[in-house]
Amino acid sequence: MELKEQINETKKRPEMGQAASPTQVHEEEPRRKIDNYQLYRAAHLPSTGRVEPFLKAFDQALNHELYRFPLRTYLETCAKCGNCILQCHLTCDDASNKSYLPPIRSDLLRKVYKKRYTLSGKLLGRLVGAEDLTEEMIDEMYESFYRCTMCRRCALECPMGVDNSLITRVGRVCLSAADMVPHNFRISVESQLHGPARNTSAIPEKAFVDTVEFLNEEMEEMTGLPIRFPINKKGAEMLYLAPVSDYIMEADTLMGCAMTFYAAGADWTIATGPASDAINYGLFYDDRRLQQILEQLYEAVKALEVKRLVMGECGHATKTQKIFSEYFGGKLPFEITTMFDVTAEYIRTGKIRLDPGRNTELVTLHDPCNLSRMGGISETLRFVLKSAVSNFVEMEPHGEENFCCGGGGGTVGFEEIYDFRMEVAGRKKAEQLRQTGARIVAAPCANCKKQLRELIDYHKLEMEVLGIHDLVAKALVLGSQDEEGPSKRVSS
Repeated sequence: MELKEQINETKKRPEMGQAASPTQVHEEEPRRKIDNYQLYRAAHLPSTGRVEPFLKAFDQALNHELYRFPLRTYLETCAKCGNCILQCHLTCDDASNKSYLPPIRSDLLRKVYKKRYTLSGKLLGRLVGAEDLTEEMIDEMYESFYRCTMCRRCALECPMGVDNSLITRVGRVCLSAADMVPHNFRISVESQLHGPARNTSAIPEKAFVDTVEFLNEEMEEMTGLPIRFPINKKGAEMLYLAPVSDYIMEADTLMGCAMTFYAAGADWTIATGPASDAINYGLFYDDRRLQQILEQLYEAVKALEVKRLVMGECGHATKTQKIFSEYFGGKLPFEITTMFDVTAEYIRTGKIRLDPGRNTELVTLHDPCNLSRMGGISETLRFVLKSAVSNFVEMEPHGEENFCCGGGGGTVGFEEIYDFRMEVAGRKKAEQLRQTGARIVAAPCANCKKQLRELIDYHKLEMEVLGIHDLVAKALVLGSQDEEGPSKRVSS
């Protein structure tokens, strides 16, 4: 049976976690076609001389201890059954554009592998789906690999256990070796590694400190209490690490975390310099830069002599620390955990008290792929959120089976594919949001927050996006506050 026929047959099956047909909403509101394929092309990208460095990086990946076994296994295995297509938020309800299909995307690299590494491919070539790499294929890979959000939902239902996300990531690593790097990734990483402020947003240290002082004043005005962000406190028990962009865009989340630490009587600090920014875009495209960013961060953390590195509301940054910390950083003299684990610990031990009656509107939870499916903390997210709100509804599916927001894998930063993110990558999430009837979606990830806010605006949904600790702050019972507490101002 041809792949197209298999896809059509597979689409008749019910989707994981849902009783309704996945095409039901689209029959009422057809998806606008996004057929412009060359959305990522830009003047800074080379057009020739890319094959040799790409193949060199590919050879290195195939022999690298991290990738050797799984990558070869996935490239040698694909049943062409179409299950991954049904699980992918890009294609589960519209498989008409073949460039979006997970098996077609993975085949771009699989063809090169077969030609270069298998006897049948060397002898029979295209007869067995093997091809020599060309400049034109690299252009196609660049477009396709940066459409995948690397959410890994496809791997849940693959009968052969193929992880298309890993193939995508290795493809991006090889593209980086050929100097095919999206401009925003390049600029942000250079700023983080070599800029004077050592953060992705190039926020000068003075501006960072001024912002923190403003937040201190805001918290005191809200609560009547001297709640502060300690800065560069050497020997503190915990260093809180959030994306530096949160200091510009997610002040309520930051203040919620600071209030939580205050209520628990915690010994904590934030930092300037390399330890001011949790972002690590190396995760999305380049292991060498991923390692350099981690090493720079860990040197700063060690200098502060803290016992715990506490990750803020950021999915990809948390995944980076959890998966790559000891591989690239060696045995570290501090523990790495998340703010959600810390807050859950405070709730369970009675160090903080929450009044869920202060958050009465219907709330749903978006599970960031890097936290729930790949981070294993979906139940911790729910425990904290349900402790802070009195009216909660689940999306379907949720937890490990959640759908990506449509901005994962760094794609949320590509404004040139805004229409694609809204109409293709994010439409499934917009449907989920609408079906909950919720007025608030809690999104414990900086990238997810940006994507979801844009989706809500684009699809005209009557709801708002908050962080989990925005809602925790509103529910916190603080000793000296008046009866309304911080809920008077937080997220108002």
